[in-house]
Amino acid sequence: MPIYTPPLRDMQFVMHELLHVMDDLQRIPKHAELDADTVNAVLEEGGKFAAEVIFPLNQSGDAEGCTLDVASHAVTAPKGFKAAYQQYVAGGWAALACDPDFGGQGLPLVLNQLFYEMMNSANQAWAMYPGLTHGAYAALREHGTEAQKQTYLHKMTSGEWTGSMCLTEPHCGTDLGLMRTKAEALPDGTYQITGSKIFISAGEHDMADNIIHLVLARLSDAPPGIKGVSLFIVPKFHVNADGSLGARNGIFCAGLEHKMGINASATCQMVLDSAIGTLVGQPNKGMQAMFVMMNAARLGVGNQSLGLTEVAYQNALAYAKDRIQMRALSGPKARDLPADPIIVHPDVRKMLLTAKAYAEGGRALMTYCSMLLEKEHFHPDEATRKDSGEMLALLTPIAKAFLTDNGWTATSGCLQVFGGHGYIQQTGMEQFVRDARINMIYEGTNTIQSLDLLGRKVLSNNGATLKKFGKLIAELVAEEGVNEKMAEFITPIAILGEQMGKFTTELGFKAFQNPDEVGAAAVDYLRVAGHLVFGYFWARMAQVALREIAAGNQDSFYLAKLQTARFYFAKLFPETATAMRSARTGAKVLMDTDAVFA
Repeated sequence: MPIYTPPLRDMQFVMHELLHVMDDLQRIPKHAELDADTVNAVLEEGGKFAAEVIFPLNQSGDAEGCTLDVASHAVTAPKGFKAAYQQYVAGGWAALACDPDFGGQGLPLVLNQLFYEMMNSANQAWAMYPGLTHGAYAALREHGTEAQKQTYLHKMTSGEWTGSMCLTEPHCGTDLGLMRTKAEALPDGTYQITGSKIFISAGEHDMADNIIHLVLARLSDAPPGIKGVSLFIVPKFHVNADGSLGARNGIFCAGLEHKMGINASATCQMVLDSAIGTLVGQPNKGMQAMFVMMNAARLGVGNQSLGLTEVAYQNALAYAKDRIQMRALSGPKARDLPADPIIVHPDVRKMLLTAKAYAEGGRALMTYCSMLLEKEHFHPDEATRKDSGEMLALLTPIAKAFLTDNGWTATSGCLQVFGGHGYIQQTGMEQFVRDARINMIYEGTNTIQSLDLLGRKVLSNNGATLKKFGKLIAELVAEEGVNEKMAEFITPIAILGEQMGKFTTELGFKAFQNPDEVGAAAVDYLRVAGHLVFGYFWARMAQVALREIAAGNQDSFYLAKLQTARFYFAKLFPETATAMRSARTGAKVLMDTDAVFA
């Protein structure tokens, strides 16, 4: 049976020793009185919920899956899921980082993100039911009317109601400009919405009293394409003036998708049959509001793979220490046993270290992104809010795509550590791999994230935001450039930082001549950018570890951190050279291939 221990020590390291989040948080008025002990205590309790309440449901939920009653359109989640959700609501976890104006606790977003990392490790499918609510909450808080906020946000904050986002249609995935769902204005100011959506996570279930669907649809006079899309609130049950639930709305689940993974998450085919909704924001401006939810979801998906990387690593490490097979090439290590534990073998260690490096690098990036989001919305200084938003926009596609690519690599490698035992259900490893695969696909495939990074976030502003991240690297290089002990960490990022400007300019020039060059280079470019970001954080983590060791700290945590940093730069960071070489080969070798596909 699989195991899971919340990585609280590393979370505390990232928050308090690497990023010093309390300094930033206490500059924000609403967090001025918050202290590290409170933050640590909340995370400890969150870890208990993840490990003790929802982790035991992970394998059983995967085996059972969800059930659809075709006649009533009701979906039942696996056994134990609803009770666990009730415990989640009763514990106040749904309200953790929500606005006190709507009944929230007002704690930092970084706490919610780290809590969700633990829940994703414990049970990604379960965590999706409450997880989507946060994005819907954020979209309504930013773009809803005061009446809409008062009607919906209190119950969504408490967790009594959940949320979903209804975008994809059978004939269109990411190309939302092709959608056909229609909205007709009614005399009372509401809209009658008709159409169908697919792949709607948590679109129907029995865990909450109501589901608040955010639905993209077209008004009858809408212009074509993405500029003609509007956003609507379509609740599962109508909400009466006094806040009580009324009649069933005309939105229902017509089918459940049978998937490769996340089987316990209800992925629904939703039908809107003259459903009644209310407009969010301005007509034909629905994507502005929906992008609030989509960007939150993209960070959330990166966090899903981070959680799976961590739990897969923990299980593979425990197995590698226990499983005996053959002798070490350099001679027996466990002479009292008939064979050595497989952790003595170099390639087993490589697979374990890959997962560990990707988990800890990902945790640093996700925590940093959470703090950027906090500062973008709540910092008192306008310039800080603007800079934080720009940096977050740059890093969001990296957090989504780089972490999910890495999660697939890490979970697959951790399954490999188990050998044949990883391929059978009892160990739980094959579920981690199956669950991880979807994260590279939904909320915008990783290719789309790569196009977003190179085309929109870098080339569209001539690399201005990328240069801002480059300044962070330059500051670290200036600080530690003469420190011989830091050379193995500083030199690689200094070189790549210099190469990145030339590399980006070269791709931009080629793209100006032929737009297909962006599509040909984007995925490789994101891998390079991802390693540049990870390299920066791993260099800083090595910096902290070296300082602690030099100060006489005997905690083996710091030596482990230093050894992992050395592995990352020696074995994983060099991918950048291959990726840059691949990107520079251009589009011709891809596009001049009609004979291949004839």
